[in-house]
Amino acid sequence: MITVHHLNNSRSQRILWLLEELGLPYEIKRYQRDPKTMLAPPELRAVHPLGKSPVVTDDALTLAESGAIIEYLADRYGQGRLIPAQGTSERLRSNYWLHYAEGSAMPPLLLKLVFKRVETAPVPFFVRPVAKGIAGKVQYGFVDPQIALHLSYMEGELTKADWFGGADFSVADIVLSFPLEAAAARGGLDHRYPHLQAFLQRIHARPAYQRALERGGEYSLLGS
Repeated sequence: MITVHHLNNSRSQRILWLLEELGLPYEIKRYQRDPKTMLAPPELRAVHPLGKSPVVTDDALTLAESGAIIEYLADRYGQGRLIPAQGTSERLRSNYWLHYAEGSAMPPLLLKLVFKRVETAPVPFFVRPVAKGIAGKVQYGFVDPQIALHLSYMEGELTKADWFGGADFSVADIVLSFPLEAAAARGGLDHRYPHLQAFLQRIHARPAYQRALERGGEYSLLGS
């Protein structure tokens, strides 16, 4: 039996979605973030040394990292669905998006979150203007332009087809859902990117996506 070690408001929501798309049975073991630090609880370290989510266990196998988990599940259980065959140009494109989502798209969004927290963090009054000034300069001078660069790139890709992998929905769309939802919540994904907004509407309307939300619970990225 596949078990998803699921942290609220995290990348593990994508794994639940993939499992629903594939129609696979699975169990969920839930973990809650610390309400002050927003970090995962230490219990996750008993599953994987980094103590982060997603992690899945499948019999004796324990596997972390979203892209690796998605590729494993689609290859082992997909029976040709949602992921192209090995050795094809389509598979190369799929692998590109699996790596791009976490390696390129997410870092500036994480920086945005970090520096936003720096701006509002409780610090002595005489330090606050300095911290806020530095955080603002980093955001406006580097982070925001980087986010805009990536959003424009992904917007351009969706002018060619409805889905990132081409004509058909695939794991590329699942893996890119998290950075795009994060960008819609706090990274400036708005009416300037109509194809990306339409993409989010399409994935949110998928029955498997909705079932994953029902099983996974509150997902505040959608409305934060």
